[in-house]
This record gives sequence, structure tokens and C-alpha cells, in this order.
Amino acid sequence: MALTIPGDGQRWRCAGCGNLTRFDVTRTRRTTEFWHFDLAGEHQVEETELRTESVEQVSCRWCGRSDAIELVDRYEAAEREPAQLETS
Repeated sequence: MALTIPGDGQRWRCAGCGNLTRFDVTRTRRTTEFWHFDLAGEHQVEETELRTESVEQVSCRWCGRSDAIELVDRYEAAEREPAQLETS
């Protein structure tokens, strides 16, 4: 599976246990930030620009599998969820 962040109409699903809501995600992000320092030396990040992002691993928080994570349509997955819960 190519690891990607789900788009607006997508979500992750664990094909092993049916989980749709809990995942451990390891990712690397490269950003450029605008830091604003006050006179006391405290800073606040006012702007963040994402340069690149790569997802290294996604694993299911329920069963721990990382080899069964799939990208599915958000609405179809929500419609299937109650049926899966009744049969398990």
C-alpha cells in the first residue's frame, strides 16, 4: 500500500479488525515557519508552510497491524461499519 494521508472523501480502514477511528501514524514533515519573538524572548509561530510530507508507517491502534491499512471512501466505510460490528 502506498502510504498517503486521506483526502476529504477518504479515510483509513484496518482490513484486519475493521477499525475506522484509531491509528498510529509516523510521518516526516519539512516546514518553513515564521517565528515572532516578543521583547522578553518568548516566541510564537505565526505562519507555517508545509514543504514536504511523507508517511512512513500507519498501524491500527486496536490490533497493531500495519500491513492491513487501506484507503477507502469515507461514506462507504461509514455505511459498512454497523454491519461489521453486528457480525463480530
